[in-house]
Amino acid sequence: MKRIAGIGGIFFKAKDPEALNAWYVKHLGLPLGPHGAMFEDGGLTLWSTFPEDTPYFGAQNQSFMINYRVDNLDALLETLRAEGVWIDEHREDHEYGRFAWIADPEGNRIELWEPRSP
Repeated sequence: MKRIAGIGGIFFKAKDPEALNAWYVKHLGLPLGPHGAMFEDGGLTLWSTFPEDTPYFGAQNQSFMINYRVDNLDALLETLRAEGVWIDEHREDHEYGRFAWIADPEGNRIELWEPRSP
């Protein structure tokens, strides 16, 4: 079973997300929209900043989170559970896909995303 299909997003905390976003637009030309910069690379990849006090990354000291695209979220979670990986029981289901979260051995929260088929 293929586990990871690609990187779905790179998210990191910023003291001033609007100012940091403006810097990335001005100096690196990121095409920012309402949810960050979206790139089509055989799949969608999102680059986005979050406020430094966001609870979305889990632990307050975690400054970034990577979202991985997966083809079969349920099968991957079943495999990871059998391997002893910590899995957050919370799930989200949106029009653009399904989400789950796991943590690596150092406690870094990782987002798994199964995009909806077009």
